[in-house]
Amino acid sequence: MVSNTSKVLDLVMLVDDNDTDNFISKRIIEITKFSKRVEVKSSGKGALDYLREFQSDADNLPSIIFLDINMPIVDGFVFLYEFEKFGELVRNKCKVIILSSSDNKRDIDKIVNNDFVIKFITKPLTEVALDEIRLSNI
Repeated sequence: MVSNTSKVLDLVMLVDDNDTDNFISKRIIEITKFSKRVEVKSSGKGALDYLREFQSDADNLPSIIFLDINMPIVDGFVFLYEFEKFGELVRNKCKVIILSSSDNKRDIDKIVNNDFVIKFITKPLTEVALDEIRLSNI
């Protein structure tokens, strides 16, 4: 049950090459009223291009980026490497949460130790996971 006092985010971004995962995640975000808008990018490159386009427009920057690790060409690691190069507005406004089905301990350890990653969630995204994020005042 979503409480009325919960803060609703203006914009979150899903970055995943799996259309089914994106559909499920987007629906749970919409159903729980976690965010007013959901920007879906099917590649790390698409997400980086979006951030470059809006890097000085805080209203169009997502509060949270749900990032998959395993994607072709620009994976989660490359995305984070490039993310570090953005200016303060992007780095401070956009909090990165890994949303992955990966159970590779080395990958998980490497990515959660990144300064910009605030949480690791195993797919699928659930109402419980979103409630935990809400409660942590991200």
